[in-house]
Order: sequence, then structure tokens, then C-alpha cells
Amino acid sequence: MTTGAPMKKTLLYMAAVISTWTLILYACAGTLSPINVDADGVALKGYDPVAYFTLGRAVKGQKEYLFDWNNARWLFSNREHLALFQEDPARYAPQYGGY
Repeated sequence: MTTGAPMKKTLLYMAAVISTWTLILYACAGTLSPINVDADGVALKGYDPVAYFTLGRAVKGQKEYLFDWNNARWLFSNREHLALFQEDPARYAPQYGGY
């Protein structure tokens, strides 16, 4: 009784399926923004990400304090918060893309 040939076919089939899905997922990942944004590309629904750290609460950002970073538009409530974010965006951006 030889089970080598069917096993080899099964392993080759599984490798092909895994390779195909890996390529599909890789291709799709390139089209997605790493940050959760709205239809206008705005992150955090327009809230100031720095305010969570400096004021301890949610504050709506203003369009005059806008910064594009990591395929998203970020709004800030004032010039100081914009400057802090520009110096170190990873410090203030939400983890896991804001999901």
C-alpha cells in the first residue's frame, strides 16, 4: 500500500492554495489605508488626536489645522497640537489604525 503519491498531491494542492491566498491578500493590503478614515480621508472622524493626551478628552479638530500623514488627513484644534503631531505622529496616532 503506497500512500506517498496521494499525500504528495494533497501537500502540493495545499501549497498552491496558500500561495494564491497570500498573493491575493498582499495585493489587497496595498490598496487599503493603514488608518481608518471617512469618505473624505479624515482620520478619527475629525477629532484632534493630540487632545486625548494633552487635555484628556475628545476635541473636534479645525480644517485650518490640517496635516496629511500615513494616507490620512488629521485635524487639530490648535497650532500647538498640530506641531506636536508633526514632530512625532506615531506617538499621537491611534493604535491599530483607529479601528
